[in-house]
Amino acid sequence: MNTRAVNSEMLLEVLDLRKHFPVARRLLGGAGSRKMVRAVDGVSFSLRRGETLALVGESGCGKSTLGRCILRLLEPTQGEIRFRGEDITHAPAGRLRELRRRIQIIFQDPYASLNPRMTIGQILREPLDIYNEGPSAQRSRMVTDLLSRVGLAPRYSHTYPHQLSGGQRQRVGIAAALALEPELIVADEPVSALDLSVQAQILNLLARLQQEYGLSFLLISHDLGVVRHFSDRVAVMYLGRIVEMAPTEELFVNPRHPYTQALLASIPQPDPRLRADPLPLAGEPPSPLDPPAGCHFHPRCPHAMPRCREHSPPHYDVAAGHYASCFLLDQTPAAAAAGGIPG
Repeated sequence: MNTRAVNSEMLLEVLDLRKHFPVARRLLGGAGSRKMVRAVDGVSFSLRRGETLALVGESGCGKSTLGRCILRLLEPTQGEIRFRGEDITHAPAGRLRELRRRIQIIFQDPYASLNPRMTIGQILREPLDIYNEGPSAQRSRMVTDLLSRVGLAPRYSHTYPHQLSGGQRQRVGIAAALALEPELIVADEPVSALDLSVQAQILNLLARLQQEYGLSFLLISHDLGVVRHFSDRVAVMYLGRIVEMAPTEELFVNPRHPYTQALLASIPQPDPRLRADPLPLAGEPPSPLDPPAGCHFHPRCPHAMPRCREHSPPHYDVAAGHYASCFLLDQTPAAAAAGGIPG
């Protein structure tokens, strides 16, 4: 678990963010009202300077879409994104260009994200030229400095992406993200395409860079081992919504939402004596094109109650900084009288 001191200054605030994609009628088999894929469905969270917040959940839960909305690579349907107190949800192109100096992304695939026709030096110099960063005569030295920051020798500036290993390419992707000295980096599955030994090297590199430059990370990952090692807080997403959020160790030790419990029970354990019985989950995640009413998780939840099918649960506080959206946490007398809290 990350044990760094985190600045109290708020860097990013996301308020009731939604991203809905319209689906063409012809794909649905005819006329009728136009349907929407609710990829992100009312997400709120905040991120402090120097902090790492991890977004976890199954494929298709909306993690990457949320990250791209924050970067404004996708236009949000509704909600608000505030960066350093400024509402950037509908910032014009000129302002976005400046903001992208401060908010960068590390892509999942370190090969597809690099231009195969450009040398590594040209790739790293491109953002410096676009933003007129420093004197032109010194940009080659700045490229060498970027390579040094991520543990690559100056000679790599003359190579092409296909000549590098996966880990080296990801280091180049990290160097490109650092080129304009950002404050926030959205790291979208930054190590999932790498071997385990290389994953550890890249994670240690990111941790060192965060310590040196005070970076904030929004880490998008499905690897709970990576999340526990690298993040300060964890937000668990299910079908476009955050169902639980907590400090990292608190979440792993005391998960309260049934979906979070199922995710943690699925972590492979090399020692069979430590393996937990996985929480049974029925079926596959519902389609975001037609999400179930009430709690989105209720069709798969072993503890589902009648009101789960009718109402969406609010956030219930579990501990300091820890909340979960589940009616099992409703401690009101009416809920207890109705038998809503299992003994």
